[in-house]
Amino acid sequence: MSTTLLLFSFLIGCLVGLRSLTPPAIICLASHLGWLNFAGTRLAFIGHRWMLILFTLLALFELVNDKLPKTPPRTAPPGLIARILFGALCGAALAVSSAGNLWVAVVVAVIGALAGTFGGYNIRHALDTKAHLPDLGVALAEDVVAIAGSLFIVSHL
Repeated sequence: MSTTLLLFSFLIGCLVGLRSLTPPAIICLASHLGWLNFAGTRLAFIGHRWMLILFTLLALFELVNDKLPKTPPRTAPPGLIARILFGALCGAALAVSSAGNLWVAVVVAVIGALAGTFGGYNIRHALDTKAHLPDLGVALAEDVVAIAGSLFIVSHL
């Protein structure tokens, strides 16, 4: 298994920890553009146009919903479970597309998702409370990191 796949699996997991639906949407886009190949695999559904549309809409909803005051923290059980599952899916997608070890990539991505979830939560909280940065600005920076990081990973795998 390549070091690049391990690193990218961990990083995509971290990005899922920041925004659970953005990395899956970017993976669907990468498949649609031919950057990642899932043809003939159990993940072939990722390349369908309807998956790209669905995950893009869900990711856009999440990007807006994250800024609302009543949104629960990402560490709450529903959000945490979603991040673990989507982290696993993203790790599996990277492994299948690059013919790497599926289970190792999944485990590494889940570890990354947990690190991104709790690390991102604590960093955002510290920037809000200790550095007195506006929450909206920190949230928008997280959005940029999740989008740009995901695009970098899928375009360099």
